[in-house]
Amino acid sequence: MIGLFGKVWKAMPKQVINTHEDGDHVWGNQLFEGAEVIAHRTVKELMPHVADPKETQDLIAKANNVAMRLILKGLHPGALAIAEQLHQDYDFEGIQLVLPTTVFEDRHVLNLDGTEVHLIYVGPCHQTGDTLIHVPSEGVVFTGDVIFHECTPMGWNGSYEKWMKNLDFIISLKPKVIVPGHGPVCGVEGVVQMKAYLEYVRGEAMRCFGLGMSALDASKKIDFGPYAEWRAPARIFMNVERAYREFRNEAGDAPWDHAKTFDAIYHVAKARGLHLEF
Repeated sequence: MIGLFGKVWKAMPKQVINTHEDGDHVWGNQLFEGAEVIAHRTVKELMPHVADPKETQDLIAKANNVAMRLILKGLHPGALAIAEQLHQDYDFEGIQLVLPTTVFEDRHVLNLDGTEVHLIYVGPCHQTGDTLIHVPSEGVVFTGDVIFHECTPMGWNGSYEKWMKNLDFIISLKPKVIVPGHGPVCGVEGVVQMKAYLEYVRGEAMRCFGLGMSALDASKKIDFGPYAEWRAPARIFMNVERAYREFRNEAGDAPWDHAKTFDAIYHVAKARGLHLEF
């Protein structure tokens, strides 16, 4: 990423923005020594709990230990599977958690040599600290994980209503280019597609909830429709479970059991003959 950045600006960045608190969006902070790291207030508060690299490092170590691997396979096959995927795709050695040095409440404006950059807090919809980065003069919005494009979204905090409201807000900014947290760069059509997905899954989840099906069973049965080619389709479980929580009037910030959640995604993939991807 730093090498790619160097093609447009030779010096190292003086400012780094964290769009939310998840490890895959903050673990690079350490590489920008001396930079001002900017994020919403809640990101700084939550990072030590949500993005502690030791948790992931320990899980991978267990997956690489013969005895612990057998235990994991029996108790939490989904946790084992995600450990294998992470170990194959990334290097988690030497990560140091560097917290934001500048925090804001609702909005924050940067001036980059005359170009205004607007940081807009919209959380929670994927995570608590969700922040959009809007460059009005360029017609660009960096969305963090408020947008997943051509891959199945997943949300740990918030509600369907809040998430879809923020998708409408992104559209109202009339961006020419949208840089999602996951998936390829897109235009407004990517936002429209994601909102349609959320509406579709919530509607199907409501039908299954009314039939007395569990969230896991519903996730194994709901037709993917036009979203079948999106990456990580088994993550539908998180979206169905989130809908079920709302139908049960549970809090939007109710904690998730990560191991059981990954196990459910694993079982959905196996039941439907899907390539397992988290």
